[in-house]
Amino acid sequence: LMQILTEPKNALVKQYQKFFEFEDMELEITQPGLEAIAELALERGTGARGLRAILEDVLLDTMYDLPGRTDVAKVIIDANCVTDRVAPKMVTRSPRVAKPKRAAS
Repeated sequence: LMQILTEPKNALVKQYQKFFEFEDMELEITQPGLEAIAELALERGTGARGLRAILEDVLLDTMYDLPGRTDVAKVIIDANCVTDRVAPKMVTRSPRVAKPKRAAS
């Protein structure tokens, strides 16, 4: 199941990472997070077919909220997000400081 999540050309993780790229954000799923997704699919007895549903469930609120957020640079999913339904960690961008324009001489 871990290979199905990450290795094929159209792997689920790659699909979601591409979706986040469209919003100018990065999606990172930690190794323990990937393992928790695979374990949950096994526990539910859904196997590979259940991976997308689990990932969608974990990311549902985040994907709903993110399009309006320009301050978020990265979303990190770990095992707690999957097992304990904790919200993914959002890493904000460092505020951009506008450089003062020089007066024309």
